[in-house]
Amino acid sequence: MEAVRAVSEGKAYFSPKVSRVLADEYVRYLEAKQVEDGFDLLTSRERQILQLLAEGQSNKDVANILDLSPTTVICHRQHIFQKLNFHSLADLILYAIRKGVIPSSRDVAV
Repeated sequence: MEAVRAVSEGKAYFSPKVSRVLADEYVRYLEAKQVEDGFDLLTSRERQILQLLAEGQSNKDVANILDLSPTTVICHRQHIFQKLNFHSLADLILYAIRKGVIPSSRDVAV
């Protein structure tokens, strides 16, 4: 039910098992590439937007929550993707879980 609800709201949903596999794979990828963490390059606003996007909020939802225009959110999102070398929203979500910006599904009590 949770997955259906999330998808119907236009949000991302990963099962606990898939989240774990994706996070582990992403960490292995970063270690193999010896990627430096660019989190410190993000502004406080970009960190807020990173968290909200990783939680499954749409650009429009983020704009409403932070009282910004959707265009401003998209601009911040592009900066986040550039600074952290992301290519997809999945990259952003996995990074946020790894950094502890959002809890993984296995960290959330049922």
